[in-house]
Amino acid sequence: MNRRDTGWRLWLRFAIALCVTLIFAFPVYWLVAISFKSPEEVYAYPPVWFPQQLDVSSYLTLFRDGDVVAVWNSLITAGISTVLAMLVGTLAAYSIVRFRTGGDHLSIWIISQRMIPPICVAFPIFLLYVSWNLVDTYMGLIMLYTAFNIPYVTWMMRGYIQDIPIELEQSAMIDGLTRWQVLRKVVMPMARGGLFATAVFTFIFAWNDFIFALILSKSEVVTYTVKVTGYFGSQSTFWSKISAMSVLGVLPMFVVVATMQKFIVRGVSMGAVKG
Repeated sequence: MNRRDTGWRLWLRFAIALCVTLIFAFPVYWLVAISFKSPEEVYAYPPVWFPQQLDVSSYLTLFRDGDVVAVWNSLITAGISTVLAMLVGTLAAYSIVRFRTGGDHLSIWIISQRMIPPICVAFPIFLLYVSWNLVDTYMGLIMLYTAFNIPYVTWMMRGYIQDIPIELEQSAMIDGLTRWQVLRKVVMPMARGGLFATAVFTFIFAWNDFIFALILSKSEVVTYTVKVTGYFGSQSTFWSKISAMSVLGVLPMFVVVATMQKFIVRGVSMGAVKG
């Protein structure tokens, strides 16, 4: 193959990659563009591709009406549940790997619990929460998100911990470290990439939840996924507010992924999904 053919193939791949990127990036651009359009531009035909003037009234309305609190509710429930799930799941994974807790099949049983469709248990959980007075509370959603994410964290961290040579832990214990010190000073630093990658995906799972948030929240702890649906009506749909709230909801995810990008890539490349 000559140099001309190699250059042609390279440009062809670049063009295909550019087209695919534009296709996937266009919905994001359109969402952001609508949030800054005036009502006339939102319903204009043919569509207005670029806002003539940035209109921030939709964002101001969200702050004035207090709707932006829904994003804060999502941050609290997803953030705290992620920390708790990472703590419990990592300890469980370490116990399974190093002490063979539950034998050879406990990890399979644990991850199978994550495969249960949420809608199958939504109604029983609602009845349970009603009897415990946990409906429309931070505690209720945090407990539920933590319980549903612990199996995922346990399964993922199990793979990362298996990649750490046990000889390193044995050497550290010979030097006088306790088991907890080994976990904190040896295992955690070596599995840092896996910890961050698992935490990011766990946070995303809790952040994107809709079914449980819809059923278990009324007015006090409404998350942004539920709040967005309130802008759809039988008579009219508030597209600007939908877009603005969606942008505010996507922004934390963008910040988390952009900040943790190198850890996510490193964690995924460690082969944590092997059995």
